[in-house]
Amino acid sequence: MKTISKIFVAAVALFGVAIAANAKNPDNTDNNVSSEKVAEHDLNVYGGNYTDGDKFSGLTRKVGFDRMIPPHALEVCFDKTTHIIFPSEVVYVDLGNENLVAGLADGAKNVLRVKSAFKSFKQETNLSVITDDGSYYTFNVKFSKEPLLLSIEMTDFLHDGESVNRPNNAQEIYLEKLGQESPVLVKLIMKSIYKQNKREIKHIGSKRFGVQFLLKSIHTNNGLLYFHTELKNTSNIAFDIDYVSFKIVDKKVIKRTAMQEQVLEPLRAQNYVTVVHGKTSERTVFALEKFTIPDDKQLVIEVAEKEGGRHQSFVVDNEDIVRANVIDELSIQ
Repeated sequence: MKTISKIFVAAVALFGVAIAANAKNPDNTDNNVSSEKVAEHDLNVYGGNYTDGDKFSGLTRKVGFDRMIPPHALEVCFDKTTHIIFPSEVVYVDLGNENLVAGLADGAKNVLRVKSAFKSFKQETNLSVITDDGSYYTFNVKFSKEPLLLSIEMTDFLHDGESVNRPNNAQEIYLEKLGQESPVLVKLIMKSIYKQNKREIKHIGSKRFGVQFLLKSIHTNNGLLYFHTELKNTSNIAFDIDYVSFKIVDKKVIKRTAMQEQVLEPLRAQNYVTVVHGKTSERTVFALEKFTIPDDKQLVIEVAEKEGGRHQSFVVDNEDIVRANVIDELSIQ
């Protein structure tokens, strides 16, 4: 009888401990872990005692590793310069502190020069770069007497839609001059138009001196217009391109002046070449901000030959612009 009483008392005591534990932690979870499931890598970084909202006022959720852009490691020194070659023009650079000095290489807007401002520094710092194609790069930088890598070429992290995916150490940036359009999508659209190579416009072009300049198609998407052009050189003499211009001009103006022309600057160009060799042809896709043309004006697209007289130009009317193919119907490959 005494044995049964002892077992009963022990069971009651254990039941009381269980009730107390549940009252202390009603969700029946470990006190060191937040109510949401914490990823293993978060635990490794923040520790088991870290919960959402620690060290912040109010309801604050910590940033997980899935939101992080892993930085590249970069070593610099005082006596040597480290050069980083990017796949596109650098438009923004931020240095972590005064230990670093950086600048664009003369005549090369996609090459960044970085070195230490002092003969040595102990504290690690960082470097951030944004390029014209909308890519974001980040580096953790430390001092080294003899850096292993002094010339670094960053691969093109933009998804080319063919073979590789964008890794998570590049981040897409929306650039102001492209409006609300993604630089990545603009690039894919231009590559798709170029790859499909369809001639949907057959009445616009010019041909003189063995050179033919054609407008093959016009597409539109999200505030941008895409013009697909082709330059054919049937002569034996190379055609060196000086410039390609897009201008809105008055229809009935005999002598055009600067006030009577509105120059449109292309935002992007796919396969923009500087020379078309004899017996060859080259195609280019230009991206411009969306526009329409008043009844008394017309769009003139011109290609000029450098130090030559075989200039080509053709006229695009407003009715050709408004019939532009919508990109939603285009298979982007």
